[in-house]
Amino acid sequence: MQWDLPNPFIHKVVVRAQHVDGLHHANNAEYVRWCEATAWAHSTELGLDVTNYQELDRGMAIRHGQYDYILAAREGDELVFGTWLTQVDGRLNMSRCFQVFRAADGALVLRAQWRLVCIELSSGRPKRMPAIFKEIYSPVVTAPEAEENE
Repeated sequence: MQWDLPNPFIHKVVVRAQHVDGLHHANNAEYVRWCEATAWAHSTELGLDVTNYQELDRGMAIRHGQYDYILAAREGDELVFGTWLTQVDGRLNMSRCFQVFRAADGALVLRAQWRLVCIELSSGRPKRMPAIFKEIYSPVVTAPEAEENE
């Protein structure tokens, strides 16, 4: 697998019958759910889970998502999701990207990017991220080379 960035957080998914649509491939909406599950697994491994978000009354909400579907996955395929945080400004914004490969042959299936904003869960309004978000998320930021050289 040719990762775009080094040291991805890895999360694996197997395409099941309930994920497949009338076109006999994994439905596009499933990739959105799988990316969300991958992001939560990464955040939880880093030390922030949904319970922490609720206790802090803060969360990172997707402001913009972009999904580039490259190849179809079919029932029984094992998919390898890689994700990275690519930006944490310590105030409101964070970015995350994903790559998905089919395990059997290493074929690239999907690339995705999220731009997230910190919100107050109780109001849904943008609010400054708690210091713990910056402390936990900033050290694992992997910036694309183009951004590093700017």
